[in-house]
Amino acid sequence: MAHVNGNAPKITLYTNHRCPWAHRAHIVLKELGLKYDEVIIDLDKPREPWYLEINPRGLVPAIDFNGEIITESGIVSTFLADAYPSHLFPAAGNPKDALTRARINFFVDTWFSKAGSYWFQILRAEKDEQEKLGQDFVSIVEKEIEPLLANAGPFFGGSSKVTLAEALIAPFILRIYALTRAGLLPQSVVDEFDRLPNFTKWAKEVQGQESVTYIWDEETTVQGTKKKIESLKAQAKTK
Repeated sequence: MAHVNGNAPKITLYTNHRCPWAHRAHIVLKELGLKYDEVIIDLDKPREPWYLEINPRGLVPAIDFNGEIITESGIVSTFLADAYPSHLFPAAGNPKDALTRARINFFVDTWFSKAGSYWFQILRAEKDEQEKLGQDFVSIVEKEIEPLLANAGPFFGGSSKVTLAEALIAPFILRIYALTRAGLLPQSVVDEFDRLPNFTKWAKEVQGQESVTYIWDEETTVQGTKKKIESLKAQAKTK
């Protein structure tokens, strides 16, 4: 937990618990032990004018930190981790800690640039395409992610506690396994992940953390995702 010097910050988090991007900020706040007020933004209807004044893009999360507005999930999460250096993300005051930060950044970048979009592509694909995309997903994770978790302990880089790497990726790991249980992703994806010892051990640990699961409602998230995919597929057919 971070040590908060002086007066605790006044934080308002604009969020939606179904959104994996907003979920990242929740994990960081929980790991840092920072108190915050929460405003739920309804993502199923057009944003109200008052919220567009806060965040003109209309996305979540956004935070009001002592009167300063910060938006975009990666920026919000990294800002908080930088403001309160901890087990999540060390201050960059020396080469050793700078290297830790660089390795975390590389791991997160590798996930999102190489593997991160596959699960959503699979959801949107027709049944006959899903297995092929699933195989591609597993192959990428095996090639790009599995080696980077060789020294997980059990978290990234040998850490015994959640790092910013887990905070930024965990919401998507939760959803991949939950959507597989719900039959929306092919079971073969998780079955193949079981062949990857580093990834499987790490993913299990990630899903067991209180900071990752305290806002998690699997049933609501699965149903919301199902409706969104049905809507996207319907829109595609009308074009």
